[in-house]
Amino acid sequence: MSGKLYGVGLGPGDPSLMTVRAVEVIAGADVIAYHSARHGRSIARSIAARHIRADHVEEPLVYPVTTETTDHPGGYQGAMDDFYAEASARLAAHLDAGRTVAVLAEGDPLFYGSYMHMHKRLAGRYDTEVVPGVTSVSAAAARLGTPLAEGEEVLTVLPGTLPEEELTARLASTDAAVVMKMGRTFPKVRRALEASGRLDGARYVERATMAGERLAELAEVDAESVPYFSVAVLPSRADAVAAEPGPGAVGEVVVVGTGPAGPLWLTPETRGALAAADDLVGYTTYLDRVPVRSGQRRHGSDNRVESERAEFALQLARQGRRVAVVSGGDPGVFAMATAVLEAASADAYADVPVRVLPGVTAANAAAARAGAPLGHDYATISLSDRLKPWEVIAERLRAAASADLVLALYNPGSRSRTWQVGKARELLLEHRAPDTPVVVARDVGGADEHVRIVRLADLDPAEVDMRTILLVGSSQTRTVRRGDGEEIVWTPRHYPET
Repeated sequence: MSGKLYGVGLGPGDPSLMTVRAVEVIAGADVIAYHSARHGRSIARSIAARHIRADHVEEPLVYPVTTETTDHPGGYQGAMDDFYAEASARLAAHLDAGRTVAVLAEGDPLFYGSYMHMHKRLAGRYDTEVVPGVTSVSAAAARLGTPLAEGEEVLTVLPGTLPEEELTARLASTDAAVVMKMGRTFPKVRRALEASGRLDGARYVERATMAGERLAELAEVDAESVPYFSVAVLPSRADAVAAEPGPGAVGEVVVVGTGPAGPLWLTPETRGALAAADDLVGYTTYLDRVPVRSGQRRHGSDNRVESERAEFALQLARQGRRVAVVSGGDPGVFAMATAVLEAASADAYADVPVRVLPGVTAANAAAARAGAPLGHDYATISLSDRLKPWEVIAERLRAAASADLVLALYNPGSRSRTWQVGKARELLLEHRAPDTPVVVARDVGGADEHVRIVRLADLDPAEVDMRTILLVGSSQTRTVRRGDGEEIVWTPRHYPET
């Protein structure tokens, strides 16, 4: 009869943080296995040392390579693959002989642990139990004495080995984070924290609960002193008590685009800016897309007071507040960026920092749903005559149509504007064939999303409202019905020679 395999989590380093179950399993095991570097020392064994008896069979699993180079023909990965295969075969021999094998693992066995390589190779063949352990993440938070995440905050755990740009994006978008596997990656992690605007407040924990433990502000840590057993911690934003701005303090206005609908359309940079803001200012419909956060002030208003909203945001920033002006789609496309920058050009607000963060536009979102109708040159025109006369709109429609550009038509209709779509169709039919494909996209990304392709001659103004965008093809735009019945539309990137 085969023996049983145990993956035993030992916790972060302090032997007193081992679980009762871990001690029981070690006591009942025939074989104690643990990983070590070639120098022979094993942190896992040192944690469990008081529970290892002389009659235990010990199986050191010695890595052939750690940070040094190797002459293995398969490189580092090849050397490690061979090692895991050989190590699992040694453990399988004990299990086949009916012995109970306990593989020791720092922290939790299935959380960035070496045990999982044995588990993947052996658990399907032998009776297996994994004994969870306290992770270094939990230990670091406990030693710092600060919550990692509260309420609906998101905690992100990242390996420092990720590319720097990926680290930066993920740090910018999350509420709280822990970065592991530092050591030689520390300079990159620090740069990513700084680039994401999260360096202030980042904490450093080295060898949590172990001898030589060190806690520090991460910005003050010397990179040359950082070992592998260290983590960077971005604690809960809710735990940080923002100081009231002093006299003369100037905050910031960040104009953000939330995309055409909900959270799936937000960029990491936008997520970070929304989370870091003291105040959110915007059209109520767009503010409703942003999660409510403790301590943030929300200032919703009607969609027709853009100038007033922009000036209000700048006034808040002059009081030292960090303000996010929330816009749908991309803030620079018929949205709030222009209003904010126009107001910020006044002398009264010349000293207020203003940033604009891009978002997914309604045109790009609708195009992606339909295929690739914007694959060649295109023009973007708003059919709203609230801020410009219809004569100007008509002239631009004719010019774009005569140039054979694909058209993205924003703000095509509303309860008070019902004739513009019909008039635009008439103008376009002067230059386009009746069977020109038109993408009619409503509420893209939302609960009421509806996207279909119609002929220009069949475009019905009655089915168009302010939540709809129209993409009108050029003479080169094509439609096809694929094998699954789906109809797609695209505009070729090449153009026929005249």
